[in-house]
Amino acid sequence: MSKPTESTTQVVIVGGGPVGLGLAIDLGQRGVSCVLVERYVSPQPIPKGQNLTQRTLEHFYFWGAEAELRAARTIPPNYGIGGMTSYGTLLSGYRYDWLQRELVRPYYFTDNERLPQYATEAVLRHRLSQLQNVETIYGWSASGITQDAEGGQVTIAERNSDRQRTLRADYVVGCDGSRSLVRQAAGITQTLTDHDRLMVLLVFRSTGLHRLLERFPNKSFYNVLHPDLKGYWKFFGRVDLGTTWFFHAPVPLGTTKDNFDFRGLLHGAVGDEFDVEFEHIGFWDLRVAIADQYRMERVFIAGDAAHSHPPYGGYGINTGLEDAANLGWKLAAALQGWAGAHLLDSYGEERRPVFASTAQDFIEKAIESDRKFLAKFDPAADKDAFEAEWQARSSGAHSEVNSFEPNYEGSSVVAGTPGAACSAIGSHQFAARAGHHLTPRQLTSGRNVFEELGEGFTLLDFGAPEAATASIRRAAQTSGVPLKLVRDDTVEAREFYEAALVLVRPDQFVAWDSDGDVTDAAGIIRRVVGGHP
Repeated sequence: MSKPTESTTQVVIVGGGPVGLGLAIDLGQRGVSCVLVERYVSPQPIPKGQNLTQRTLEHFYFWGAEAELRAARTIPPNYGIGGMTSYGTLLSGYRYDWLQRELVRPYYFTDNERLPQYATEAVLRHRLSQLQNVETIYGWSASGITQDAEGGQVTIAERNSDRQRTLRADYVVGCDGSRSLVRQAAGITQTLTDHDRLMVLLVFRSTGLHRLLERFPNKSFYNVLHPDLKGYWKFFGRVDLGTTWFFHAPVPLGTTKDNFDFRGLLHGAVGDEFDVEFEHIGFWDLRVAIADQYRMERVFIAGDAAHSHPPYGGYGINTGLEDAANLGWKLAAALQGWAGAHLLDSYGEERRPVFASTAQDFIEKAIESDRKFLAKFDPAADKDAFEAEWQARSSGAHSEVNSFEPNYEGSSVVAGTPGAACSAIGSHQFAARAGHHLTPRQLTSGRNVFEELGEGFTLLDFGAPEAATASIRRAAQTSGVPLKLVRDDTVEAREFYEAALVLVRPDQFVAWDSDGDVTDAAGIIRRVVGGHP
């Protein structure tokens, strides 16, 4: 075996899926040198992680990749990307619109998008290749991770050869999936909730299915509720328009590629027969997993390495990319010398409870709600009662989108409501609220506030006393905290945000807001960068 070569950088990222790539871009754009290690030379052509929320597209905007991502869409731009839930079969006649993300569009700067994860990865890889301070090592896998008080060391090996390298860095981040070597090497434990269900993922080609579903225009994903599944789903998604699909559903334990009628499973879910040409058949266990901590000294984990759940509701890839946006600026702050002692710990403090809430309050709750509905209501037994409840569920589908509003109200590095908690449950509002995502608004200059946000913190001044604004700016300058001032002195802006001063973090979350009164500017800045006592 050849002798390992050694190299030193600031951050090593193990795993080059969307989360690792996004984190590398975020760090690279902030001037941090890093190395990304990914075992696959090219993205794997399995269509997963397709639903990208409006919030996720904001990341792509700030990463300089939004236009290229939209150009990579595999479904024509004039075709909708909405969802639909059906009872029994897709063609049963009982259906309602599902996951209508357009309901919360006014609260975000960008539209949502839909495309296969491998297409998303290709866009991110291309953007990353433009950053000179990021080295990408594709076709290599991590084989060992150690750390000490000064940093971490990652040993990597080239696949299909005996070449090795040793990478030394200030920090190591594992974005290496649910079976994360980084998590295991760091000694980070997990809490598992096992549903004792085997799931199948089918990727197939069919023009006949497209023709059958043309009666439901502008739909790109379809969810079937069936009494036999006790709340678990049969789920179809378009990969392109007219030809390629993916499908996942529970199958009996012990099912293999060779002992089950998958064509019959598809026909039964739709309620009619159609042509099927399989491209991929895979399996996974239905479970929710969450790491008991997201940091172990110099090692961090993100994405599926930190948390994983069933692909219900399109939460997975979006949650992972938010991990990257949260961790990126905090690592940069630590490396550039303006982070307080507690800032890096706030990554797990904020992100872990948000995932726990997503799993419990949305995914698990949906499964249980569907289970109870299917057990209680049956159109064959009581059609009127079923249809009344079905209509009520249609309205409930709206509230699910509105109430999914991840926030950090309880974080120690925001000036949130006393006694609040970080959670995925919230409400979409225009008002600026500490710990919540900033709502976009057009300024009197004609530009959107999101176009004016700085790389560091941004202080939005909507007519506050000059002395108040100056005190925040002085406190930031004294602490070495990057701060951009954006003024828009209008009554309309103050009324919209219900604030005269809004301090926005580098990840577009509000850290602090005020009606214009500032009593301890140094304390405010100290708190939002993790320097609290």
